[in-house]
Formats: sequence, structure tokens, C-alpha cells
Amino acid sequence: MKRRELMLLLVGAITAAQTLSAQQKVMPVIGFLGGEAAGAGAANITAFRQGLSDTGYIEGQSVSIEYRWAEGHYDRLPLLAGDVVGHNVALIVATGDASALAAKNAISTIPVVFFSGGDPVTTGLVASLARPGGNLTGIGIMVVELMQKRVELISELVPQTRVIGLLINPNDPQAERFIRELQSAAHEKRLQVDIMRASTESEIDPVFASFGQLSAGALVVSPSTLFISRREQIVALASRYAVPAIYTGRPWATAGGLISYGPSVTNALRQLGIYAGKILNGTKPSDLPVQQPTTFELVVNLKTAKALGLTVPPSILARVDEVIE
Repeated sequence: MKRRELMLLLVGAITAAQTLSAQQKVMPVIGFLGGEAAGAGAANITAFRQGLSDTGYIEGQSVSIEYRWAEGHYDRLPLLAGDVVGHNVALIVATGDASALAAKNAISTIPVVFFSGGDPVTTGLVASLARPGGNLTGIGIMVVELMQKRVELISELVPQTRVIGLLINPNDPQAERFIRELQSAAHEKRLQVDIMRASTESEIDPVFASFGQLSAGALVVSPSTLFISRREQIVALASRYAVPAIYTGRPWATAGGLISYGPSVTNALRQLGIYAGKILNGTKPSDLPVQQPTTFELVVNLKTAKALGLTVPPSILARVDEVIE
């Protein structure tokens, strides 16, 4: 091979390597900070990727994602948020109020798109829903505000109960609001409230084991990321101890939970992906209002109701969006 041809080949190889390196460098990186466990968030990740693809971003082709999961342990979130920031991410996606707060505290110069179960204004994530301000925006799904509706539904399904239990993670940023909202809703129904606390997975079993010693006849499960991470465990315990429980979304009912009421989380996560794509395309977080759901799903598991010896009243069946048999 002639020297000139060899030089041309070398120049071509170097140019190709530089082009590939440049392409790899310009591929944006998203840091995904999940408060739950990876397995519990699998369906959410699928929905999030669909939203990203709607804006032209495909994971592994035009965007890279660094995943970090706290598995319900809020104390891990600040360290995980700092780790994500250290990967030179273009933006951070945070699921859960604790994750969003950890991301906000970790960095003020990187956009953060959050999925919040409570009121993002009350928790200090944004200045207002219409004008978020700062570097954060996202989706708020109003799980706290729906406590009254859940109390109405479970008391309608278990009309003989005079006491409602609330399973709460005291470390959840929304814990006190959950308690206040449920107590207010129970007061209107002339029901008493028993607060059942679990802040680690090892505390969940004893809480259900003690349920029979309480006077509560039904249970409301709050949407802590700890509980989402331990969904199968909680549904199994509710079955073992014959606890009629209402949950915050469809995945609980499909996993065997008695009844659930709340917005579609998959729809919310898809919108979260769309927001992430818009920000990657240059839109500022402050120009994207915090979105809230407009439709809600009521799902009843008739198989579980039968196992508990409950008859689902026609008033609930007439409003149900999905029946699992």
C-alpha cells in the first residue's frame, strides 16, 4: 500500500472516531431518581419512555438515562441525587415528593421534572402551578386531595365500620397532610381514625398483625414510595389478615387489592416524558405549568371482595371504570 493511501486511511479512521466521539458527547443524559424500587416502577418507566419518544427521544439512540432507586428509603435520596448530578446530566426526573425535594436541594442549575403525589406548592417544589419559577416543573396527581373520596368509597363498601385505619409512612413529606385530610373526611362521616405507622419494610408486617387488635374495620393505604415498593407484600398481608383496604391507583387492584381510586399513573408518567423531551429541546421548566389530572379511575377487584365476604354495592359498580374478576 502506498504511503499516500495509508495516510488517507489513517485520516479517515481518525475522522470517524472523532465523529463517533462527538455524537456520544452530544447525546443528552437524563438522571432518573425514583423513590420506589426498580421493579415497582417498571410500568412507569415504560410510560415515561413512551412520552420521551413522542418528542423524538429514544433511550440508547438519542438519549441516555441514568437510573437511581431509593427503594422506599428516603435517607438514601440526597446521596443518590448528588450521584446523579455528578453524571453531567441535562435534566433530572424525580418520582415522588421526597425524590423531587432531594433533586431540588442537590442542584439549582439543572432542570428537574417531578412526579408529585401531593401539592407541589405546599411542599415548596414550585412557586405556583401556572408559573412554577426556578428550575422545576412536572405533574401533581392530587393523591392527598382524594383522601375524602377514598374514605367515602371504603365506608360505602364496608358500611358497618365505624373506625377507619390509615397506613402512613411518618417520614413521607406529605404524611401530616394525609393524616389531616383523612381525619377531616372521617369526621364528616362520623368515623373515628386509627393511625398505623410504618417507616421501613420490617415494620409493615407487625402493623397488619396488630390490625385485629384495633377497632378499625377498614384501611386506607397512603401512597408512600415505601408502600409502592412493597405493594405485593401489603396486598398479601391485607388478604392474610382479612383487611378491607382502599389504595391510590389501579396497579394495587390488579395486584389483588380490594379497591383503588386515583388518576392514571401511567398517563402521568407519559406526560412526564413529554415534558422531559420538551426541556431537552430547549423549553425552560418555568415555561411549563405543573399539570394535574382531569380523569380518575375507580377499580374494584371482585375476587378479593368475595374472599373478604364483601358484596360490592350497585352504587359502586355503577361508577366503576374497571372490574377485576
